[in-house]
Formats: sequence, structure tokens, C-alpha cells
Amino acid sequence: MDEMPEEGPPEVAAALDELVREMAIDHLSDWRGISLTTVSTLGRLEREGPIRLTALAAAEGVTQPSMTVLVQRLEAQGLASRISDPEDGRVRLIALTDAGRELMAERRRTRDARVAGLLAALPEQDVRALSEALHTALPIVRRMLRETPQPPTTDGGTVAP
Repeated sequence: MDEMPEEGPPEVAAALDELVREMAIDHLSDWRGISLTTVSTLGRLEREGPIRLTALAAAEGVTQPSMTVLVQRLEAQGLASRISDPEDGRVRLIALTDAGRELMAERRRTRDARVAGLLAALPEQDVRALSEALHTALPIVRRMLRETPQPPTTDGGTVAP
């Protein structure tokens, strides 16, 4: 990123998009044959716990048939499973397996090691400046995401943040 945004929400949005794209997608991702949708789906299952397939598809912005195919692939790989809903035994939920949790943990360890290596190459004052900026920005971004209304799901509910 060459310049800091000096304007309003559109410029800040563009800068955040560039930051995410450069860090998460262009420089730090180790896809190893795993699609962005797969990683996002596994991450959602890890964060939010078991969820209905329809809600998972809506949350990930894909069609229900596409999510069905993805979940079947995750089940075949042992990364996700279908479990009974404790509130309604007729309903099946998609859940992350222990192998899925371990895959996500390994991806985080690898990514964290890459970031630590990049930071180690910076002058100490740059690392301090990044740390201070993150201590300011991260709580604001988290609050922004919590307070943003969620899109409706296909079953009439809302997607959990």
C-alpha cells in the first residue's frame, strides 16, 4: 500500500481490501489444493460450530447444491461430518471433525511463522508501529463486524457473525 487513506469510508474500505488481499491471499496463503471457499467454510465451522447446510451455503455465498458437493468432499476427506441437531433430531448439521480442526491449526501455525519471518526482517521501529496500529485498528474492526446487520439466510433466519 503506497498511501494511507485520507478520506471517508470508500477509501478506508479500499485500503482494508488491499491489506487483506495482499496479506491473506497474495503472500501468505498456502492453498495446497484447497480452495478459498473450502478454507472459508472450514474456518466458519471452526468459529461457529455445527450449522445447517442451508445456512452454511448462505453464509459462504454459494448455492445449496454447490455447498452440498463441498460438504460431501469434506466428509470424504474426514474434515467435516454430519451430526444430529440436539434440538431437532430430524435435522442434520455440518460439523468440523478433529482432523478438520488440526488442518486449520496447522494452516495457522504455518501462516503465523511466515508473518513472524516477514516481521523479523523489518526494523524494530516498523514492528512497533505495526503493533500500535493493530492495537488501535483490530478492536474497531471487530466492533464494526459485530454491529453490521447480517444478511438473511435462505431459511429466513440470519447468518451468525
